[in-house]
Parts: sequence; C-alpha cells; structure tokens
Amino acid sequence: MKYYVYILTNQYRTVLYTGVTNSIERRTYEHKEGTGTSFTSKYKCRHLLYYEEHNDIRLAIAREKQLKNWKRDWKVQLIKTMNPDLRDLAAEWWLG
Repeated sequence: MKYYVYILTNQYRTVLYTGVTNSIERRTYEHKEGTGTSFTSKYKCRHLLYYEEHNDIRLAIAREKQLKNWKRDWKVQLIKTMNPDLRDLAAEWWLG
C-alpha cells in the first residue's frame, strides 16, 4: 500500500497544512470540498502544493511529524523542489 505526506495551502499561500493519507486523490478532494479537517476548512487550505509517497505508514507518519516541526522557510524550500511555481498540483484531477 502507498501512503502520502502532503502539504496544502490557501488561495493566498499564507497558510501551510501538513497531513498524511493512504489516498492522495480522495484526501485532496475532501479538503477541496471543505470536509478535510476543521483547520483546513477554517483556513480554506484547498490547494495541494507538495506530496511524497511512502511504502510504510510508520515512515509516512514520522515524516509528517518531522515536517510539522520544520520552520515555514524550510517547508517552502522543500515545496519548491517539486513545485517551483507553487501551483495547485491537484487542480486538474477532477475536470474530466
């Protein structure tokens, strides 16, 4: 099974939320619909900026905890390694 650590943001890229899931598509959809978490609903974190895949849930959870303890600047630099334009990586997943 695959597990994903991901980072979401709001429209203005001012809030970062880090989470872990076993289905990046489903979980991102839940956040976009406002049913993800109370934090992401309150701050409208609906844009997927970053994700990484893991094969072991323990490693994914450890990585999530690590990222949650990082400074914002470190997270932004990590995000830019995958997504230099800070675009929503899931923007086109449900257009079809």
